[in-house]
Amino acid sequence: MYYYLDGTVTYCDPKLIVVDCNGVGYGVMPTSAVVAKARVGQKMKVYTCLHVREDALELYGFADLEEKNCFLMLTAISGVGPKVAMAILSVTTPTQLAMSILNEDEKAITSAPGVGKKLAQRIILELKDKLAKQMPAATDFGGVPGEVLSGGSAESAVSALVVLGYSVAEARKAVAKVDTTGLTTEEIVRRALKTIGD
Repeated sequence: MYYYLDGTVTYCDPKLIVVDCNGVGYGVMPTSAVVAKARVGQKMKVYTCLHVREDALELYGFADLEEKNCFLMLTAISGVGPKVAMAILSVTTPTQLAMSILNEDEKAITSAPGVGKKLAQRIILELKDKLAKQMPAATDFGGVPGEVLSGGSAESAVSALVVLGYSVAEARKAVAKVDTTGLTTEEIVRRALKTIGD
């Protein structure tokens, strides 16, 4: 399992980047966020997921763990293959996707090539079910008092982070570090993501 590659970019186009790691060039199918960051001749860290088929080994590349987590969650849904998941991640950020799931916004998901209304509905339904199962089950909120997270936007931000693959405890800790006053849910999520790992 290739968790990430950390090397020099030797080739880059919208469908393929090549990362040289100690003399071995790895061909990676990137998201648009990876392409935007990649510069030939410069070092880059790319999170990866290896997809094994009968006739091919395909290495997909992501700009950060949130993109990778979204890819893994999307491909776990029946009818969503790697190419569809990459198409979705190329038209929306992980945060925007999480908000689309919470708000049941089909249009944001169907804007990806190859994603119809029925598939978008299935994605929303399955990921919201996953969220519903995790939220009540979490009794350990990492020592963060409930009153710290009072307010709809803060709780919605916790839900969005859970959709992105974080545990409820991790999500609550991250949101608790953010001054949420006057912020939208999406802004809270963006700021909370920067605190994870601190």
